[in-house]
Amino acid sequence: MLSGAALRGLGPGTAPGTGLRSVLDAGPARLVTSGRIAIALALREMGVGPGDTVLVPAYHSPSMVPPVLHLGAKPVFYRLRPDTSVDLDDIRARLGPDVKVLMVTHYFGFLQNLSTLRAFCDKHALLLLEDCAHSFFGEHGGRPVGAWGDYAAASSMKFYPVYEGGALVSGKHGLGSVGLRAAGAAFEAKSALATLEKSFAYGRLPLLRALLAPPLRLKDAAWSRLKARRRAAGDTTAGAPAPALAPASSDSGFELDPAWLDKRSSWLSRLLVRRLPAAPIVAERRRRYLKLEQALRGLPRARPLFAALPDTVCPWMFPMLAEDPEALFGEVVAAGIPVTRFARPLWPGVDDSVCATSSMLSRQVLAFPCHQALREDELDWMIDTLRTILES
Repeated sequence: MLSGAALRGLGPGTAPGTGLRSVLDAGPARLVTSGRIAIALALREMGVGPGDTVLVPAYHSPSMVPPVLHLGAKPVFYRLRPDTSVDLDDIRARLGPDVKVLMVTHYFGFLQNLSTLRAFCDKHALLLLEDCAHSFFGEHGGRPVGAWGDYAAASSMKFYPVYEGGALVSGKHGLGSVGLRAAGAAFEAKSALATLEKSFAYGRLPLLRALLAPPLRLKDAAWSRLKARRRAAGDTTAGAPAPALAPASSDSGFELDPAWLDKRSSWLSRLLVRRLPAAPIVAERRRRYLKLEQALRGLPRARPLFAALPDTVCPWMFPMLAEDPEALFGEVVAAGIPVTRFARPLWPGVDDSVCATSSMLSRQVLAFPCHQALREDELDWMIDTLRTILES
C-alpha cells in the first residue's frame, strides 16, 4: 500500500532511531523481481545442478521449490520444531554426499539461530542459503539478516509499497558474475501503474486516484487489446505463449519463469527500496505487532505463534495459532479482515509423515497484517473485529 506516510517514511507514533539493519547491509546486492528469482540465482551461484540435493524446510512457500527443480536438483524436506526453529537432528540424519545446500527460512520475520546454523554448515561442508522473504530487516549476533548465509534471498514486496521486487545478497562470495538487464518499457510502465492501482484499491491517495481515473480507464482498455494481440502472436509461434509482461510472483503465482532470471527490478521499485528510510518501517511494524499481541493474547480459539517479539525482529505479519482454523478462517474472511495462510498448501507429498509440525503450522497459522501503512483506525477496527470473533 503506497501512502503519503509510507513515502515520507513516517507515520503516527514513529520512534526515530529504532530501525534495524536490512538484508541489503549484509553485502553486495542485486535487486531482482522476486524472492524466488533470488533463490534460483543463489542456487545457480552455488553451483547446484543435477545430482545435488537441496534441504528445504517442510514448512514453506511452494514458490521455494521450483528454483531447485529448475536447476535439476532434488528438494528434500526437513523437519521443524513447533516454534518454527530448524530441527538440526533431523537435518543431520539426512546428510549425504549429494547434499549441497541448506535453505533456512526466517518465518514472519523471526530469525533462526544463525550462529548455530553457520557452525553446523561449516562442520558438514554445506552451503547456507538464508530465505529472508519474511525478514527484510533484522539482526542476529551483531550482524544483519542475510550476513550469516553464503547467500540470502529476500522479498521487498512484503515490506515496501512496490508491485514487484526481490534481492539477492552475498557478503561471502560476491555477485560479480550476476549480470542483470532491464525488462523493457512495458514492464516499467506496468510496475509503476500497478503500484499506484494497488494503493488506490486500499483507499490510499484519493486525490491522485481521481486525477488519474480517466487515463487509467484508457490504460485498461489498451492493456486488454495488447494482451489479446500477444496471445494471438503466441498462438502462432510454434504453440508457445507470448512472454509475460510481469513475473507471476507479482500476481500470487508460485511458478518460476526462467525468462526473469536476468531481469532487474523496475526503476520505481529500486528507487523506493534504496531511498525509503528503514527506521520508520521497522518501528511502525513493531508497534502494530505489539498492539495486536497485547489486544489478542489470552483470548480463546487462538494464540500468538511466538511468545514474544525480540528487539532484533521486524515482523512481516502477526501470526496466530488457531484451534479451529477452518471455522475461524471463514469467520475472519466473512468479516472482511485481511488474513494470510502461509504455506497453505504445502508442496505435494509433504504431509504428516514428512513433518507433522509443518503440517500443523500449515493448517493452523492465520497471519494478520502489521504493515507500516495501516492507518490507526484500520488497525483498531481489525483488533475490535478479531476480538469479537475470538470471544464468540
